[in-house]
Amino acid sequence: MPQLSEATSDIVQNFLLADFDPATAKLVIGILGPFLSAFGFLFILRIVMSWYPKLPVGKFPYVFAYAPTEPFLIATRKLIPPLAGVDVTPVVWFGLISFLNEILVGPQGLLVLVSQQVS
Repeated sequence: MPQLSEATSDIVQNFLLADFDPATAKLVIGILGPFLSAFGFLFILRIVMSWYPKLPVGKFPYVFAYAPTEPFLIATRKLIPPLAGVDVTPVVWFGLISFLNEILVGPQGLLVLVSQQVS
């Protein structure tokens, strides 16, 4: 496999970090952090809701966790079908969101490190 050239490496790095300055990184942290936390909480609720299959998910208050998460779960169920009758897709999404939260906005996350850079 050919080595990435210096220019390609710089392009990839600039794309991944989107040339954030510290102020922009702080703004993104302020938006992305609560968003990822809220979705993580919704997927925890979906995990608990999956223990009770007869819940009326289209009615209040269950619809608050069902409506925003179901589009993600439908797409994921096509890739990961239920195992022995157990839907594991909410667990997969919770793990993915937890990983992204830690990598991007955790104490040593990429955006936090960018926000702490001194120009």
